[in-house]
Amino acid sequence: MLSVVKSGGTYGINGYVVDVEVNISQGLPQFTVVGLPDTAVKESRERVRSAIENIGYKFPVKKITVNLAPADVLKIGTLYDLPISIGILASSGIINENDLKDTAFIGELALNGDLRGVKGVLPIAIKLKEAGFKRFIVPLENEEEAAIVNGLDVYGFANLKEIVMFLNGDLEKQPKKIDVDEVLECSLDHIGDFAEVKGQYTVKKALEIAAAGFHNLLMIGSPGSGKTMLARRFLSILPPLTFQEAIEVTKIHSIAGVLKDNIVRCRPFRSPHHTISDIALIGGGCKTQKLLRKLKIYCEKYKNYCKTFINSNFLFRYPCYLTVSQFFFPVPIYSKGNLK
Repeated sequence: MLSVVKSGGTYGINGYVVDVEVNISQGLPQFTVVGLPDTAVKESRERVRSAIENIGYKFPVKKITVNLAPADVLKIGTLYDLPISIGILASSGIINENDLKDTAFIGELALNGDLRGVKGVLPIAIKLKEAGFKRFIVPLENEEEAAIVNGLDVYGFANLKEIVMFLNGDLEKQPKKIDVDEVLECSLDHIGDFAEVKGQYTVKKALEIAAAGFHNLLMIGSPGSGKTMLARRFLSILPPLTFQEAIEVTKIHSIAGVLKDNIVRCRPFRSPHHTISDIALIGGGCKTQKLLRKLKIYCEKYKNYCKTFINSNFLFRYPCYLTVSQFFFPVPIYSKGNLK
C-alpha cells in the first residue's frame, strides 16, 4: 500500500516541500530510502523501526520503499524520521491517510519514540504556509519557533504515540499561539546603553548619523579614548528589528542550528579580533556564513564582505546588510630618519 506524507526541507535559507512516499509490498523484508538522502537520513531506518516498536505497534515485516521527492535535491538531517514513521503507520492501516490531508510533519525520533528538535523549522513553516497547508506537526522543542508564522496551525508533541492518538481523534490538542508584539521585545542590558557615555559629543553625533542612515564608521584615536566603548553601545541606538527583519534573521539562525529562542529579538552584534583573517571572518564554515545577516560589526581593519556560500555543486546566496565600525590607532613612524 502506498501513502504520501508531506514534509519539508531547507535550501539555503529558504524552505521547500518534500513528499515522503512510503510503499509497503510483499517481498523479502527490507527497508530502503531513496531520493538522494544523506547518511543521517539513511540511518533513520533504525530509529523509525525502534520507535514504532517501542510505542506498542508492530513494524511490518515486508518490503518497504521510501522515496523523498523531489529526488534530485539532497536531503540532509534527521527531520524526516517523523514523516517516514507516519507514512509506515498509514500504509499499515494504523493511521487513516485522509487525516493527513493539508498536514506536514518534521522531527527526529529517539529509539523510545520521543521527538527531538531539528534545525530549519521556521523557513519550512513559511514555505508550508505559502503552499496552502493548514497544520504543521513538529517536536515540542520547535513548537514556538514554528508558531511565529501566522495562518498555520502548529502542534508540538513530545512522543510519536501522542501524534498517532491525535490523528486518530483520541487526543485533543489546541494549536500553539504566539503574541508577536511580546516576543519582539528586546533587552540590551548585555551590550550597554549609549546614554551612559559622558562627553564625546562629536563622536556621538557621528554615531547617531551612522545609525540613522546605516552608514559605516571609521574612528581614529589613541588607546583608551573610548572607541571600543562607543562601538559596543552603537547597537543601543539602532532602530529595533521589524517583524520581517526578525523573521529573516531568525531563519538564518534556525538553519545554522544556533537559535536559542523562538525568534531573534535584537540586531545581531559581532566583535571579531583585529587579527582575524578573511577566511575566519566570512569563510570559516557554514555557520559563520549563515550568520552574515544584518550584523553590526566593528573591526580594526577594513574587510571585504562576501554574500555567498558555495557548498559542493550548489551556490547559496544570502541577503547581507552590514554596518561596520572600524577604528585605528595613530602610531609614530620613521621616514628617512625623522620621526613623524
